[in-house]
Amino acid sequence: MSFDQKFDRIQARAEELRALLAAGVGGEEFARIARELAELEPLEARIIALRAAEQSAADAEALLADPEFAPLAEVELAELRKRIPALAKEIRIALLPRDEADERSAILEIRPAAGGDEAALFAAALFEMYQRYAENRGWRFEILDYADTGIGGIKEGIAEITGRAVFARLKYESGVHRVQRVPATESQGRIHTSTVTVAVLPEAEEVDVAINEGDLRIDVYRASGAGGQHVNKTESAVRVTHLPSGIVVVMQEEKSQHKNRAKAMKILRARLYERERARAHADRAADRRAQVGTGDRSERIRTYNFPQGRVTDHRINLTLHKIDRVMAGELDEIIDALTAEDQAARLAET
Repeated sequence: MSFDQKFDRIQARAEELRALLAAGVGGEEFARIARELAELEPLEARIIALRAAEQSAADAEALLADPEFAPLAEVELAELRKRIPALAKEIRIALLPRDEADERSAILEIRPAAGGDEAALFAAALFEMYQRYAENRGWRFEILDYADTGIGGIKEGIAEITGRAVFARLKYESGVHRVQRVPATESQGRIHTSTVTVAVLPEAEEVDVAINEGDLRIDVYRASGAGGQHVNKTESAVRVTHLPSGIVVVMQEEKSQHKNRAKAMKILRARLYERERARAHADRAADRRAQVGTGDRSERIRTYNFPQGRVTDHRINLTLHKIDRVMAGELDEIIDALTAEDQAARLAET
């Protein structure tokens, strides 16, 4: 099917949806049609703009033969020759197959890897960085689990980030983040290298993942020690084991066993959903591993070099000399570059 045929079908579908709404459909059908139309209309507007620009270019070319209008036509053509490819690229990007999880909220999981206390300290700093980024974008950031070390670091930090297209923005953050800096405890001034793993999972609903209660082992025990925001004498901590997959989720942040179990199930659903997504997209991920990466937690994706004040994303060879602003949650420049690289790679495959 040619692009013109695709454009005709898109415009026809938009007209059909508007007619259905005008006819007075109600209830869930109205909401479904309204959602589809809301997704189509920005694309339809670009198609109309592109076709208008192409018609203007044809009209301007016709005027080149007229000495009176040729100078103005040349100026207009020069502008249109820049605008038409830009509009066409926007449309091609909009037509790329969408990741069904892009519009979802996300579960963020951060854990220290190599580097002992320094890795735990940097894990806490990354957790705060993403919290600030969420605040900057108006997203809700709810801490599900925050296991602190008692000296400012964390053994694990898990948060639910709620908002529109959270996963689309954060999905490239999964992987190993490396820090190079002089620890506060280093008396010789030597630079240490530590690593932290970050995982970003699309939030899953109950309808996305069917979990059989018979596949679960639920253990309850007393929350104790560093790792929760409290220590109590009741058996409120919960360990959920999904027997078929071997996935284990431990939750003791809340004083209520019921709340801890609900949070644990939310994380379990997200992990199972991501596991199925990874399996379904294994072939495509292998083909594009050299682009923006696999999202695998074992892959080193970024280095934060504090002595040199720089942040380098190794997947796209992007270096920014503003580490303080990045750590303050200014991540859009990096994420925009990663998104553009991913779009360019997918366009090259079409």
